[in-house]
Amino acid sequence: MARFELKLPKMGESVAEATITNWLKEVGDKIEADEAVLEIATDKVDSEVPSEVSGVLVEKLFDKDDLVQVGQTIAIIETEGGVSGSETNEEVVPAAVAEVAKTVEAAKESVAAVASGSTDFSDSDKFFSPLVKNIAKEEGVSVAELEMINGTGKEGRVTKNDILDYVKNRGNKAVATPVKTVETPNAVPVAQKAAPVSISGGDEIVEMDRMRKLIAGYMVASVQTSAHVQSFIEVDVTNIVKWREKHKNAFEKREGEKLTYTPIFMEAVAKALKDYPGMNISVDGDFIIKKKNINLGMAASLPNGNLIVPVIKNADQLNLVGMAKAVNDLGGRAKAGKLKPDDTQGGTYTVTNVGTFGSVFGTPILNQPQVGILALGAIRKMPAVIETPEGDFIGIRQKMFLSHSYDHRVVDGALGGSFVKRVAEYLEAFDVNRDF
Repeated sequence: MARFELKLPKMGESVAEATITNWLKEVGDKIEADEAVLEIATDKVDSEVPSEVSGVLVEKLFDKDDLVQVGQTIAIIETEGGVSGSETNEEVVPAAVAEVAKTVEAAKESVAAVASGSTDFSDSDKFFSPLVKNIAKEEGVSVAELEMINGTGKEGRVTKNDILDYVKNRGNKAVATPVKTVETPNAVPVAQKAAPVSISGGDEIVEMDRMRKLIAGYMVASVQTSAHVQSFIEVDVTNIVKWREKHKNAFEKREGEKLTYTPIFMEAVAKALKDYPGMNISVDGDFIIKKKNINLGMAASLPNGNLIVPVIKNADQLNLVGMAKAVNDLGGRAKAGKLKPDDTQGGTYTVTNVGTFGSVFGTPILNQPQVGILALGAIRKMPAVIETPEGDFIGIRQKMFLSHSYDHRVVDGALGGSFVKRVAEYLEAFDVNRDF
């Protein structure tokens, strides 16, 4: 017999940790190679961790809701095979197991108190690591106090140093007060707790799921971080509607992909971002980061009603066929819950199609740390004035609104308005004679 260490796999360049949300296998269960052993969740994506070998699960090193770092051993699987020769295997395995036990013991120290029934922080909309929760419990820091701390970690998270600094400062004062604001791009003010809601006997109380809590936190943090302002423009997309109706069947037959309006719109946005690189930036404190690549986020609605934003990498380098394949692939995997953590990372600008649900236009909230997001309204038949050499007349045209939200800290009306106007110009100048 040999023992195999199942580790938390790398899930993308910017993903360093994940939370265990569910164990699919219990100790003693048989596992086939490539069979899922547990479910994990990063900040934005839920996924499964499969086993690389066949065998029996003999030890689970972390519990549900524990935070695990990439590369950490999370389970031990006993396999039939081993190193060459049974004697060698018997000598090597005990040493390996001892080393694993040592690693596990060190890893569990930070989560032991939480796992053994520490203070429940589920009422909070913010994410706190098990280590931070443990320190809060030991130091008597309430959930309300913890939420007031300005986190300096990624996405404004409260780090170990943040809470230790808070405890130190609190100890020097008669009344507990929040720590001073740290000047970092991730230090986001936290909204005050809402007033109590009146509940009657017939009302149903449903707790938000993990993803909805994260979305709620992101949206509040975005509004508190950026000065949102909007520009709107109406676009005549009659040529696009006619062209798609003419070519959609041939496109699907040749490419094996459905041709929707989304890739056409994404193509126009990518072109406009090349023309106006000032919209393809991020803010880091007092510095502006000009992004080299154009990575378009595509807001997608999940079957459970939650929202996710997969990213089309290097969108400006794709032709219409490539864009359609990318849109369909990411959209399909989003609905099936098959997105990987890296699929939602690295976006530089986001597009959301509110017209899918019949909305004429919307005022979307920025997807931090991006400085712009474009909402696509519903396409409608509208009476319009058509100019001709013979004079003006009224005709029926296919029109829609583009709603552009942008960060007024770094994007003024001239840039924000010019950018959305350029998108409209690309759409209205769509070549009806083009191939796909």
